[in-house]
Amino acid sequence: MVDIAPVPRRPSRLRPLFWGVGSGLLTLALTLLGLLFVTFIIARIVPIDPLLSILGERATTAQYEAARLAYGLDEPMWKQFAIYLWDAVQGDLGTSIRTREPVLSEVAERFPATLELATLGTLFGVITGVPAGVLAATRPGSISDQVVRVVGLLGYSMPVFWLGLIGLLVFYGKLDWVGGPGRLDASYQMMMQFQMEQYTGMILVDSALNGAWDMFANAISHIVLPAALLGYVSMAYISRMTRSFMMNELSQEYITTARVKGMPEWRVVWVHAMRNVLVPLITVIALSYAYLLEGSVLTETIFAWPGLGSYITDALFAADMPAVLGGTVVVGVAFVTLNMLSDILYRLVDPRAQA
Repeated sequence: MVDIAPVPRRPSRLRPLFWGVGSGLLTLALTLLGLLFVTFIIARIVPIDPLLSILGERATTAQYEAARLAYGLDEPMWKQFAIYLWDAVQGDLGTSIRTREPVLSEVAERFPATLELATLGTLFGVITGVPAGVLAATRPGSISDQVVRVVGLLGYSMPVFWLGLIGLLVFYGKLDWVGGPGRLDASYQMMMQFQMEQYTGMILVDSALNGAWDMFANAISHIVLPAALLGYVSMAYISRMTRSFMMNELSQEYITTARVKGMPEWRVVWVHAMRNVLVPLITVIALSYAYLLEGSVLTETIFAWPGLGSYITDALFAADMPAVLGGTVVVGVAFVTLNMLSDILYRLVDPRAQA
């Protein structure tokens, strides 16, 4: 009787992926813990007394001491941090000194505007930056390569506020091709506030879901210029990195082998080389997206865009530290989450990263 050895089971490719996701979640938790600790320390060392900001300069000593006890500022520092951490886990980021409203609700109201603007800007940067970088890499030293590099250099060099002002002057003031500052015209703002059901806070999405196509068109006219401006800045970074990655891949031996075998050039570039370029490019795009989600303060200020960046800036000028630190925590959460998602995509695209 012949013994048949059992066929060894192939290790599942999902197990390393799940392990990577688990380690990423642990890293996310530790990073957020560190972020909360840093914001807690900043709130304690800034030369602004939060109690005086709340009570006013005319508060009596008795009122000051009562508020100090009510807010737990008489407790040891470690216990204050534990309370702050517990409140943050429950979604309590404090109360705004200016409006007396919960910071989390105000941030949740502002964040969709930034999310909408940053998403369109990133899409514009990817759609234009990746082909431009590939074109420059496949024709090094040519006119097209020089044009891509100069356009990218201008995107790095020109001040954003100057580009925004020139864009408003030309395309809104002179040509009247786009809408002015803000997310909507005044009439549509009233319509959105009282007559339209809001699902996401993003006007383009909500107006489409409600079938309000005239509002959708008006929102497009307002967002196209600031989104294109942010997209241009993003495109400058993405095209430069794509060019560098692609030139490195095109010099590899497997590319030479594919060309010797007579494979079409478009397939060599867009299938074989791009497959390996896509791995580091995911991280570049995620970092660019996270940068825009941080709140493009100058862009939001110039275009009167009620996003997260302008919210944090206004709170900073008003010495509203709960709002500043709460917005900073939300920005940190978005940044770290995008990094974790890019790491997951990295593992899905490149199986070697799962080993």
